[in-house]
Amino acid sequence: MARFLVIGGFLAAVFWVFSIVDCIVQPSSRHRGVPKGVWIAIVVVFPVIGGLLWFAIGRTRRGRTADQERYLPLDDVDPAGRPADRISAAEQERLIQELQEELSRFDDRGDTDTPGPRP
Repeated sequence: MARFLVIGGFLAAVFWVFSIVDCIVQPSSRHRGVPKGVWIAIVVVFPVIGGLLWFAIGRTRRGRTADQERYLPLDDVDPAGRPADRISAAEQERLIQELQEELSRFDDRGDTDTPGPRP
């Protein structure tokens, strides 16, 4: 039993040191939620739990920054999948025109399959 405690303690210490080093070497732009110094304090003060929190929620994926981690609602994405703030005004007008034409085609078709009371 004592052997398992020694091995578990050694693995926890290795994980703790690895978490601290990883938190320190990551650029500040890849820290989510709170500033880099606070993450380092969390990992140091709460050895195993802080490391788990760091890897689960504090660190962004490789190649992304914390600003790129935000999710856009579907209203803010055009059909090509680009965020709406990166679409030019002319392209927005073209998309609006296409949507209006599509809606007018639906109106002209005269949907009779719509639920509701019939006259």
